[in-house]
Amino acid sequence: MMEWTDRHCRFFHRLMSRRARLYTEMLTTGAVIFGDRDRLLGFDAAERPLALQLGGSDPADLAKAARIAAAFGYAEINLNVGCPSDRVQNGAFGACLMLRPDLVGDCVKAMKDAVDLPITVKCRIGVDDQEPRTALFTLAERAVAAGCDALIVHARKAWLSGLSPKENRDVPPLDYGLVYELKRAYADLPIAINGGIATIEDMRAHLAHVDGVMIGRAAYHEPELLLRVDPELFGEAAPLADGFAAVEAFIPYVEAQLRRGERLSNMTRHMLGLFAGKPGARAFRRRLASEAARPGAGVETLLSAVDEVRRMAEAASA
Repeated sequence: MMEWTDRHCRFFHRLMSRRARLYTEMLTTGAVIFGDRDRLLGFDAAERPLALQLGGSDPADLAKAARIAAAFGYAEINLNVGCPSDRVQNGAFGACLMLRPDLVGDCVKAMKDAVDLPITVKCRIGVDDQEPRTALFTLAERAVAAGCDALIVHARKAWLSGLSPKENRDVPPLDYGLVYELKRAYADLPIAINGGIATIEDMRAHLAHVDGVMIGRAAYHEPELLLRVDPELFGEAAPLADGFAAVEAFIPYVEAQLRRGERLSNMTRHMLGLFAGKPGARAFRRRLASEAARPGAGVETLLSAVDEVRRMAEAASA
């Protein structure tokens, strides 16, 4: 979810679920160690519980980055062993680490020794010509032996050549049963499943076999899905009634960020799917896409786009 789940996105999503754990976009160890830490790692306290996802393959650098992140108050450090992008391949981390399970174990142990935080791993079921069961179970064995606190498994292979990162999210077939088998083998280890999960009903079905479900694109492209998480999966009231209430709750944050010089479009780009499937959704997206990036665009632009949805919803129900 690089360049998707930034701090603006996470603040907005947190408004719709108190219970879901949010994850940052993947940050490399180099960025954390040498970059602008406040800009990269800083977050609003309202985003908690929040996990930091790190990309890297050098145990010493991962330990240093974990120590830096711990001081910011993250609830978890997650090692990315699943991203197949050219960037991570050039750096020999992400999904490339599926080929080096012993190194994954070293990375986990280095971070466990460095910080008093849960250290988790997000992985694939294999890459390229690996046999999935052997690849996944070998990686799990090494990670668990090193002290890994939980595994999150994207239930597809990744192809390091021949498929784009986008294609790697859709083309390789899903094998949920293999993840269920892993859970049976590691009954005491929290295991979450990821990949192709788009509805609350899907989530419930998986939770009969594993401990957690991670969703990415589904929540991003249809944020109101998050409003169902607390009541339907945790038995608690939703924080807000609907997407209109979510916009109202987001306004004070937007105003504060605008005063700091942030562009409106940097926040509203995460809201384009908010009213997906409702009358006026297309007009909402079009208005924000065309007007929010204009110099000086303010809250009134967002409110005007929301009014498009209200008007069309009222007309449709009349």
